[in-house]
Amino acid sequence: MIKINKGKRFQQAVDAVEDFLKKAKGKEQNSDGKGDSKGKKTPNKPLKILEEDDEDLSALKDPSEKDLTDSDPEPSTIERLGAGPGSGFKWESSPVKDDPHFHHFLLSQSEKPASSMEPISKRLKIVEEVTGSTSIQAADSTAINGSITPTDKRIGFLGLGLMGSGIVSNLLKMGHIVTVWNRTAEKCDLFIQEGARLGRTPAEVASMCDITFSCVSDPKAARDLVLGPSGVLQGIRPGKCYVEMSTVDPETITELSQVITSRGGRFLEAPVAGSQQLSNDGMLVILAAGDRTVYEDCSSCFQAMGKTSFFLGEAGNAARMMLILNMVQGSFMATIAEGLTLAQATGQSQQTFLDILCQGQMASTFVDQKCQNILQGNFKPDYYLKHIQKDLRLAISMGDMANHPTPMAAAANEVYKRAKALDQSDNDISAVYRAYIH
Repeated sequence: MIKINKGKRFQQAVDAVEDFLKKAKGKEQNSDGKGDSKGKKTPNKPLKILEEDDEDLSALKDPSEKDLTDSDPEPSTIERLGAGPGSGFKWESSPVKDDPHFHHFLLSQSEKPASSMEPISKRLKIVEEVTGSTSIQAADSTAINGSITPTDKRIGFLGLGLMGSGIVSNLLKMGHIVTVWNRTAEKCDLFIQEGARLGRTPAEVASMCDITFSCVSDPKAARDLVLGPSGVLQGIRPGKCYVEMSTVDPETITELSQVITSRGGRFLEAPVAGSQQLSNDGMLVILAAGDRTVYEDCSSCFQAMGKTSFFLGEAGNAARMMLILNMVQGSFMATIAEGLTLAQATGQSQQTFLDILCQGQMASTFVDQKCQNILQGNFKPDYYLKHIQKDLRLAISMGDMANHPTPMAAAANEVYKRAKALDQSDNDISAVYRAYIH
């Protein structure tokens, strides 16, 4: 019963424990000393199971711990095995490899060392890192094999742009109950056909739903969505959850967190790293910070929309980390475009430059895809150029506030501003290439 709705690795873990028990029972029956093994407890030491298997199995949690779930599953083989004191154990194997299963990483950045060890749902496994942070890996598989158990909470989603559209599509595919709203109402039609419900205003969506996500273009749009006429704040009641997925500055996050919690709401920021294609594929990386319990309540949603999530502590930390990541990505893309145009200006083959680049240490799907699109003149947006320029501007401002130099980002920002002046705002970030050839 406990295996039937679980992911592949969970099933492997249960099978491994059951095999171990069968083998142990057989050894006891074949032992020379009659009755010597009866009534004796298994020594409390780590168990080595299937070490020769090249797939790492999930560590099992001590069932005596109290969880946040409303109800506990029926006693299982795993729980019976670990019923005694000190019975918690781990698989002794190599570190967990990258795989198609969703991963949660809870990285405590607060001054309270115990904050990363708060209880979590039984469906998650806890492994204490050397650093003191906590990595949590979901026992259930992700959208890749469709075995997510969707939350029974009502989900709202505001903003159906390049990223939001893919996110909502995956939430619906995985069985979530979703109510949508978009400034341009026509964008909702496709999702209504897929089973979504329609909210007339952000306030209505927030009042109808338990958890409301938003994903819009910039800090002004994020503030307007909450504070504007018929905004989210008007629909917030005690216990309602609001999750800001837009990439904005930490100051905006702090303001939104304060106004939501002032109405008794619960706030989480969860900007996403990725592109339209990764959003469509349910392979985004989610950076979350704020209310830890909201993060846990969003578990099935994050599994549907992404491959990995990180919990980074207090609200504002995810915004800071996302701006740094996008600052690096934007600067890198500008440098690649500069290299391509310099190759052309010096009589070198751009294709050969790309071929050499993709055989070295800088090889990546990102580099190959963006460069091929540039050579083909394909600048269909996967991530808007105007948005990466906005992120560079916010990252530079964040550096100013921290009195930290950002000369590379500043130089890249000027190139993107030049590209925007050439009417490339609504093209892909790779269109920064055109700033070098005009």
